Amino acid sequence: MHIDKFEEAIMNCRFCFMCRHLSAIGNVRFTEGTNSFDDEDFVDALYRQDLSACCVHHCVNHYDENGLALAARADVVEAGKAPEAVKKLAAKFVKSVGWKAEGAGDVAWFLDETTAADKAVVAAAKKLFAAAKVAPKIIFAAFLKAEGVKTLVVSNPAAINALKQDYPEFGVKLPCDVKSMAGFLVQAKLKFAKAAGEVYALADDFIRNYQGCACMDKLLAALKAVKKPFGTNDEETYCCGEGAVVLDKLHPELVKALAEYVAARADDPKKDRFVVASAYVKKALTKYGKLNVVTLEELAASCL
Repeated sequence: MHIDKFEEAIMNCRFCFMCRHLSAIGNVRFTEGTNSFDDEDFVDALYRQDLSACCVHHCVNHYDENGLALAARADVVEAGKAPEAVKKLAAKFVKSVGWKAEGAGDVAWFLDETTAADKAVVAAAKKLFAAAKVAPKIIFAAFLKAEGVKTLVVSNPAAINALKQDYPEFGVKLPCDVKSMAGFLVQAKLKFAKAAGEVYALADDFIRNYQGCACMDKLLAALKAVKKPFGTNDEETYCCGEGAVVLDKLHPELVKALAEYVAARADDPKKDRFVVASAYVKKALTKYGKLNVVTLEELAASCL
């Protein structure tokens, strides 16, 4: 079984309570399950996880409970026990796989479904590319080698993680340099005419916990943003299940509960300005938390 590779995490995490407070789903549901693949609630619990990797990132020994959860899902699928909703979603993704590109040049922008759905983010990104004097080829999950791309700029942190971590694990070597939008803008050394001012910058699951990257902080520094502390500690995730990628499709009620959990900690929900790295997080926090949220693209574009 795939979980056999995570025996160290199983043995060390099962009786440890040090990071329990960092379970976003645990903080809004307060439930635990059994441990049998024949128990539908247990299997469903594996797909209710937010997969933020907060526990891995902040654990003193970095035991990979996140990898264990993903391995358990793989075992569930191979055992033919995947929930029907998961099977339908997987089938939908397989059918909708499309590869196309628009434009020319050796710099490309990976436009994923979540980011493309937010017109304000798309407009901000285009404004920033224009300021950087770059006319990117827009990639809709295209085969990069055939497109002659040298630099691939990615807005969605989940997509960055897939391209930089998952692809190599599956033996796919990309013929280009993959950069986050924040990393690209820092390297472009744009001149921002305005200071961003006070913001609540919510650490991104993928950028902080999966990749350990400082690109978001570097961009905020370039924007002269004044970061205000949020919540009771700086270890929790406030990304509403971003790490699970499709949690909003499988369990929107959980995403709603997670967003409300964040909103309940805001001092002034109507006036406080939150900045996030992901269009997914913005969508969840504005839809369910009713918060004033902008992405890094939008914040940067407003400072030009």
